[in-house]
Amino acid sequence: MTKHSIAGFCALTLAAFGFAANGFAANSLTTDDGKDVKETKDIKAQVKESCITGDLGVTMANAYISRGLVQVDQGVVAQPYLDLYFKLYEGTGFINKVTLNLGLWSSIHSHVEPAGNVSSVRNWYEFDYTPGIAVTFAKNFTFTASYFEFDSPANAFDTQRSLNFNLAYDDTDLLGKFALHPHFTYLREITAPGFAGLAPNGNYYEIGLAPSYACGPVTFTVPLTVGLGSEHFYLGDTYGYFSAGLQAAVPLSFIPECYGKWTFTAAYTYYNLGSAATDVTAAGRRTQNVFQGTIGLTF
Repeated sequence: MTKHSIAGFCALTLAAFGFAANGFAANSLTTDDGKDVKETKDIKAQVKESCITGDLGVTMANAYISRGLVQVDQGVVAQPYLDLYFKLYEGTGFINKVTLNLGLWSSIHSHVEPAGNVSSVRNWYEFDYTPGIAVTFAKNFTFTASYFEFDSPANAFDTQRSLNFNLAYDDTDLLGKFALHPHFTYLREITAPGFAGLAPNGNYYEIGLAPSYACGPVTFTVPLTVGLGSEHFYLGDTYGYFSAGLQAAVPLSFIPECYGKWTFTAAYTYYNLGSAATDVTAAGRRTQNVFQGTIGLTF
């Protein structure tokens, strides 16, 4: 094995274990012509760049409300999640990026629903998986098409299957720090007897804004959402709910960056429910208040 091949092998080994980050490999493998230093730097750049990113964490809340429908408003709610994003394409044309998404999400309740449930996993109210494809085009628009399946390990409801389409616009280039980050969502139920709304085979429409402002290390976000329905998603009502909230996200900078970027988010959301959602799922309570705390990791 030649001197250069030995150096290249060592550089690969050290870079794979992250030692190159502190300059050890570059300093110990430098030759007179500097070639091995350049190769080591190239290896570092390749190791840092990944086509797989994601986020995971857990949210603790006092209630669980889905599309304006109260699932539980008693006890403690824990909602762990995991999202993976696989980059399929990235370019500078009209289509800028294509990503394969996979989401896993659960809702675990201290208060058992329905009452009297004797299942061994009676607290595991819901488990969802949501594969989809996201396409970013014209630089600032992202269209995501997803398949949603909502299951209940505790047998609290029948399996629900839906198709979900979301269009988001990043208006930061247009409005700067006053950007509104609007989105529009359409959900179509595709299965019966399970249903995501109040009746099977309904349509759900969502319009939302999420302006945000950074104040030092803290980022404040004010999400505003209106949920509408047709074909009996909210029975005979079109109006489902309106929600307004305030979120404060703080980076947990004391955790070393090599473990990913950790954030704690505190959130409050106010809900005004439509008459059908109030009568059927909220026991006559038209307004709801949800408090949440989330610890999350992005990588």
